[in-house]
Amino acid sequence: FIALAIFAITAGAWEKLTFMGIVISNTAIGIVQELRSKKVLDKMALLTERKCAVVRDGVEQTVGVHDTVKGDAVIFRAGSQIFADAQITEGEVVANEALITGEADEIPKKPGDELISGSFIMSGQCVAELTAVGENSFASKLTIEAKKSKNRGKSEMMSALTRFAKVMGILFIPLGVAMIVKEFFILDQSYRDGVVHTVGALGGMIPQGLYLLTSLALMTAIVRLVRKRTLVHEMSCIETLARVDTLCVDKTGTITENKMTVEDVVPLASLSLSQVTGMMSDYVFAHQADNDTMLALKRYFTGETTRQVVTTLPFTSSRKYGAVTFAEGDSYLLGAPDVILGDRFHALASVVDQYSAKGCRVLLLAAYTGDISQNPLDGAATAIALILLANKIRDEAPDTFRYFAENNVAIKVISGDNAMAVSEVARRAGIAGADRYIDARALSDDEEIAQAANEYTVFGRVTPEQKKKLIRAMRKAGHTVAMTGDGVNDVLALKEADCSVAMASGSDIAAQASHIVLLDSDFSAMPSIVAEGRRVINNIERSAALYVWKNLFSLVLAVITLIFTVPYPIDATHLTIIAVLTTGFPSFILALEPNENLVRGHFMRNVLVRTIPAAVTSLLVIIGMMLINTAVGLPFEQLSVVCFVLLGTVGLMMLYSTSMPFNALRAVLSAGMTVAFVTVSIVGMVMSVGVLSLVPLEANAGAILAVLAALTVPSYVGIHIMTERVGERISAFLAKRRAAREASAE
Repeated sequence: FIALAIFAITAGAWEKLTFMGIVISNTAIGIVQELRSKKVLDKMALLTERKCAVVRDGVEQTVGVHDTVKGDAVIFRAGSQIFADAQITEGEVVANEALITGEADEIPKKPGDELISGSFIMSGQCVAELTAVGENSFASKLTIEAKKSKNRGKSEMMSALTRFAKVMGILFIPLGVAMIVKEFFILDQSYRDGVVHTVGALGGMIPQGLYLLTSLALMTAIVRLVRKRTLVHEMSCIETLARVDTLCVDKTGTITENKMTVEDVVPLASLSLSQVTGMMSDYVFAHQADNDTMLALKRYFTGETTRQVVTTLPFTSSRKYGAVTFAEGDSYLLGAPDVILGDRFHALASVVDQYSAKGCRVLLLAAYTGDISQNPLDGAATAIALILLANKIRDEAPDTFRYFAENNVAIKVISGDNAMAVSEVARRAGIAGADRYIDARALSDDEEIAQAANEYTVFGRVTPEQKKKLIRAMRKAGHTVAMTGDGVNDVLALKEADCSVAMASGSDIAAQASHIVLLDSDFSAMPSIVAEGRRVINNIERSAALYVWKNLFSLVLAVITLIFTVPYPIDATHLTIIAVLTTGFPSFILALEPNENLVRGHFMRNVLVRTIPAAVTSLLVIIGMMLINTAVGLPFEQLSVVCFVLLGTVGLMMLYSTSMPFNALRAVLSAGMTVAFVTVSIVGMVMSVGVLSLVPLEANAGAILAVLAALTVPSYVGIHIMTERVGERISAFLAKRRAAREASAE
C-alpha cells in the first residue's frame, strides 16, 4: 500500500490516497490492542511463573526456575519437570525421558546419576545439584536447534491465510508490471491516468484488514480466556479447540474431585482390622506422599511405626503397584489386585467386582516372598486386605458432559483404574455409552487399540504408553482430539493430542506439556473454552469471506482487462469506501459475536465457497457494464461511478448473506451500512465530492445503472442457491466415499 501511495503521490493524485486511512488505522489499532493484550498476559505470567524448591544455606526456599544458578541444590518430586541438567546427590527417583528420546521407559535414578533437562519425575524424591542451566542445558540446546529449523506449525486457518497472502503477493508483481505496460505503452494513457488505473486494480487485490481481523480476534479470545483463569500456551490451539469432536478425560480430577478418601478396609486373611491398619501404617510411613492415592492413605492410616525400611518401590501407572521391604525380611505389595495376583485373581474377582461396580477404587495389600525390584513379579503374593478408595463426583460434571453431548463432542474416559469402577463413575456423571468399557490389558497390538478406540467409551488399566496410542488411533481415524490430564502418567498422551488441557493443581510437567492450563483446575470451565474457540474461528471464517470476494474479483478483472487491453474501470477510492462500509467495520462487529457451532471442513475452502456468489455476480455486472460502455461510450468518470454503485450493491448483498440468520445486532448492522452507503453515494454524486471521486450521473448512465442494479440482486440470489446445492451434492458424495472407505477398512 505504501508503494501504491508513492506512485499516486508522484502522479499528483492525492485524492486517491484514501486507502492509506485504512492502513494507518489498521496499524494503530493493531499496536494498541497488542499492548493491551501484552499487559494482561504479563500479569498472568507473573502469577504462573514456574517455581522450584532449592536448598540454600541449609534452608529450603521456593524460587523462580529462571532464578536458579549452576550449583544450586534443587528438590525434585513426582511430577516435577527437570528444567536444567543435574546430578542426584540424595534420594532416589524414577525418571521418564520420553519427551527427549521418544522412549517411554521409566528409568530408576540414584545418587550420582544424571538428570537430563526435559525429562520428568514419575515417582520418588531427590536432591540434585544443577550442572548446566539456561542455554547450556540439554533441553535448551534442543530448543535452539529447533528454532533454527522450521518454525512450529501454524494452525490450519493461519496457514491458509498465509498461503493466500503469498499467492496474491506472487501474482501482484507480474500483474502490476503488466498493468503498467498496458496503461502506458498500449493504451497510451497519461502518467496520472495510468497510475490511477493501476492503483485501482492492484489495491483491490490486497486483503486489507484481514490479518488484523484475525490476529485481533485470536488475541481477544486469549485475553477472554485469561480472565476466565485459563492460560493459553499456544495461539493455534484456539482454532484446534473449535474443531474438537472427541474429548478424552481421566477419571480422577476431571470427572471426580482430586481429593481421594479411604472408604473402607476389608481384611481377607485371618487378621483383625487393627492388624491390617498397623501394616498399612507401616507401609505408608515408608513412602512419600507423591500422589493423591498416597496422600489419602497417609491421612487415614496414622498409626505409629518403628519398623526399619530396607527398600521401597514407589507406585507407577505402568506397573500398577508399589512395594516395601522391611529389615525383618517382610515385603508388602499394594496396588491393583488383578496385577498383583495374576493368574490367581479369579478367586478374588467376584469380591473386587462387587466393590468396583459401586465405583470404588480397589487396592490390594498383599504379603510377598520375592524380590520387589523384579518386574514382572516372580514371587508368591498372599492377599491380606482390600483398601477401598473413592473420589466424589464433581457437582458440575453432569452438566459439563451434557453440554458436550449436545454439541456433538464424544467423551472417552481413559484411566489406570479398574475398568468396571471407572465405567460406574462415568455412568453416574452422565457420560453417554459409559457401559461400553474394556480392560486395556486385553489390547495387545496397535490394530486392536485402534479398533477399541472406535468401539468403546471407557478404558481401564491403561498404561501411559497405551494412552498415547489411543489418542493417536483416534486422530488417525479422522477425529480432532482434546485431552485433559493432571498427572505424569498423562504427559505422553497430552503431547500426542491435537489440543491438551492440564489442571494447574496437577503435576508441573503436565502443565508445561499442555496447550492450555486451567488455573483453577475446574473442568466445568471447558465448555466456555470450547465455545470461545468456536466463536472465534466460525466468525473469522464468516468475516474473511467479506474480504476475499473483492480480492478474487479484482484479480480476475485485472487479468481480463489485460487480455482485452481495456482500462481498469474501478477507482481505488471507490474500493476504499466499499471496503469500509461493507467489509471493514461489519467484519469486526461480526467477529465478536457468540457462535458455538462445531467448526467443520477446511478453513480456506469454506471461505472460498462463501465468496463465489459475490465474486461471480461482481464479474458479471461489471463486465456487462464494460460491454455496454463499448456501445454508449461513457466518460471514464461516469463508468467508474456506475461500477462503484454496482460493486457496493454486491458488497451489501454479501453482508446480508453473511449476517443471516438475522438477529437484532446483525439487522441493525446491515441496515446501518446500507443507509451509510446510500448516503455517501448520493451526497458524493450530488455535491461532486472530489476526495470521494464521485460525480453526478448523466441520464443514460443512470438508466444503465438502474437496469444492472435491478439484475444484481436476482443474480446474486440465483448463484448463491446454485452454489449451496452444488456444495451439498459434493459434501454428500464425499460422505459416501468416506463411509465406503470405513466399511472397507472394517
